[in-house]
Amino acid sequence: MELEDQWWKGQLAADIYQALRCKELKLPSYRGQSPQLNLRRYFADLIAIICNRFCLCPVARHLAIYLLDLFMDRYDVTMQQLHMVSLSCLLLASKFEEREDRVPKLETLNSLGCMSSMNLVLTKQGLLHMELLLLETFSWNLYLPTAAHFIDYYLSVGVLDGDLHDGWPLASLEKTKLYMAKYTDYFLEVSLQDHIFLCFAPSLVAAACVAASRLILHLSPSWPTRLQRLSGYAWENLIPCVEKLLIAHDSDVKEASKQQCLEQQQSQALLHSSGQPAAVSQFLQLPSMQFTQKAPQAGLAAGHRSASYPQGPGGPQQSDTQASAACLDPKPSFPSRAYPVSMHYSYQAPCFDR
Repeated sequence: MELEDQWWKGQLAADIYQALRCKELKLPSYRGQSPQLNLRRYFADLIAIICNRFCLCPVARHLAIYLLDLFMDRYDVTMQQLHMVSLSCLLLASKFEEREDRVPKLETLNSLGCMSSMNLVLTKQGLLHMELLLLETFSWNLYLPTAAHFIDYYLSVGVLDGDLHDGWPLASLEKTKLYMAKYTDYFLEVSLQDHIFLCFAPSLVAAACVAASRLILHLSPSWPTRLQRLSGYAWENLIPCVEKLLIAHDSDVKEASKQQCLEQQQSQALLHSSGQPAAVSQFLQLPSMQFTQKAPQAGLAAGHRSASYPQGPGGPQQSDTQASAACLDPKPSFPSRAYPVSMHYSYQAPCFDR
């Protein structure tokens, strides 16, 4: 549910935030020892596809994938059963976080193209049985905070008039807020792509998404005092998580640049073959670039593909995730190379007109 900015600055929002922070201290432990851990990315993408199809809120999507993570961590189930588990997690999360009229219906789910491609037909009895099993597994407690629960509270002070862009006053506060919202959405999606982010508290992941967005947008200070007070996290607490987010971002930028070069080469080859002059190459413009989703690959930095990528203000934000059972290789350990997460990130984001 989208609320006015002013709501997030009220006492009720502060009380809800404190209740969520207390609740996250009691979250179930996650060991990352599922025998099907190499399939996690596939089913996370499947949930993202269906959530985007039904326009479910980010909180429902994050909760669904978190329920799936916890269930897979405790049970050894087959590939076919995991399809049912994933969809049941999605339904439970949407029933808990969404309005009733937004909850996907059984008939609509069965009519989706991805269901027929998986040769999967859901039955009412089967879904009820799986939902009961999930609820018993979680002791009938679905009040489980995720990073998406915290992000709007942090964004209420994510960008203010006193911030600077490359040392200059902001040209447009509203435009900057739009970019900040799009980049935090992108980094939230990044945090869903690998179970490594479950090592951090959800509130810390949300704070790291805001910090990473401010770095990309060249806003200074990168982590202002107001955000430190609001979140309770100092910059030093955020560095490990911010590093992982920026490594994934760096991988996406490189992959997008490579994909664009291939498309330009193909276009030039076609133009040359038709006797027309070749088109002038256009280099990567990050905010307006749409990234192509590929099948799951190994490793976050090497194979990360986000479900959505920030475009220009007011531009569409859509998912091109393709859930494919192929290429589901186990992931190696997270890359440990250093990344420039000093108070000024080196990548230029040409998103402010002067």
